[in-house]
Amino acid sequence: MTDDLARDDLVREVWAALDGPPDAPQRITRDRAPTTLDRAALPAAALARATVAACSLAAAELAAARDGGPVPRVRVCDRAVDAAFRSDRLVRLDGREPVTFAPLSGFWRAADGWVRTHANYPHHRARLLGALGLPASAGPRELAAVLAGRDASATEEAVYAAGGLAVAVRDRDSWARHPQGVAAAAQPLARRRPLAPGGAPLPPSGREPGYAAAGLRVLDLTRVLAGPVATRTLALLGAEVLRLDAPWLPESQDTLDDTGMGKRSARLDLATAEGREVFGRLLETADVVVTGYRPGALEALAGMAPEELAARRPGLVVAQLSAWGWTGPWAGRRGFDSLVQAASGVALAERVTGAPDAPPGALPAQALDHGTGYLLAAAVLRALTRRHRTGEGSLLRLSLARTAHALLHADVPAQAPEPGPVAEPPLREAVTGRGRLRYAPSPVEFAGGPRDWSRTPGLWGADAPCWEETRD
Repeated sequence: MTDDLARDDLVREVWAALDGPPDAPQRITRDRAPTTLDRAALPAAALARATVAACSLAAAELAAARDGGPVPRVRVCDRAVDAAFRSDRLVRLDGREPVTFAPLSGFWRAADGWVRTHANYPHHRARLLGALGLPASAGPRELAAVLAGRDASATEEAVYAAGGLAVAVRDRDSWARHPQGVAAAAQPLARRRPLAPGGAPLPPSGREPGYAAAGLRVLDLTRVLAGPVATRTLALLGAEVLRLDAPWLPESQDTLDDTGMGKRSARLDLATAEGREVFGRLLETADVVVTGYRPGALEALAGMAPEELAARRPGLVVAQLSAWGWTGPWAGRRGFDSLVQAASGVALAERVTGAPDAPPGALPAQALDHGTGYLLAAAVLRALTRRHRTGEGSLLRLSLARTAHALLHADVPAQAPEPGPVAEPPLREAVTGRGRLRYAPSPVEFAGGPRDWSRTPGLWGADAPCWEETRD
């Protein structure tokens, strides 16, 4: 069934947060279907539709600005949105399921409640065990025994002090009173401020109409899901996206098989003068820099603050993503979707039962990551439209914690899941040099726009840190 999203309050709220023209949502229609996201207690499906709708509309707007003509109509397909928000779980290479969470990542009983840990990467696992006085060989049983005798907040602080990842599980009211919850709620869903003007108007796309980002160059300094989802979307729209990772930080190839669509992947050490020199040459013709560093981390490197980057490349769009927000006592902490769900009240809202001793739950997808990713892409696309019209660069800031606040406080009527099975996800397959890849298509759709990526992911870090072609 098809209906109109022009009156959807959450769509309008998200689009307004991007400073979009208020009448633009009239161009959005929705293909309705029951999905996995509808089974969440919180309005995860509504948030997903709204972020994808805003991203699609921003892409359509940029395509029209570059190639002329009216803004194309936008279509939001529930089945495609649902599959895209679960893409990290649906991806397969030769039929093999991805590894999503390590054995020491999960919920654990504490003396006064619950703790959520994240130990997917070896260095995070080592720090978690070290903070708790456990040997490197410790497994789930040993971890559970130690955590059961500790207060959740004490574990949270001890693990953080050791550079690891653990949070006390809170309900939404406790988070609303927590200093970081207060700080996150006070921030806009998407913050923008101008950077150095002087950027030239963007040329016509040079490809068939609809490739809104064709000919543009994106430096992707993000990891895991939210940031890579944003840059994966820019790649779909025709941008040349080069992902840059520190050589010493491991990355899951499973994750890259999902989020690396349309991109190249290289390793570059920005902590060295040589690495920053290479980055400077890349910056000379870049249009967008997307970062997932903790607040202040990139600025600590010589010449890498957003204002310094924009001074070297007028009209540059710098998009920054964080877990907990840009102010407050946790602003500089590491974080992932699962931890933000646990700390903010999402996990307790998603409990399977209401019993006080029942374990916390989780959304049917990493919806904070994916939702923030599409919001980030939308913000970049709107900033590029502004750059095209005025020459002005932009600094954009979004966070998982602020997206969680939007989910927890969305004015969406509660609805029981529709009876019967959910719609089958619309998956695709491609033959790659490493095997047969099954993946979820992008949910970003507008009339005349691209429907698939131009390349499948390669191996992590296997490409040279350079642009593919010389550009005048």
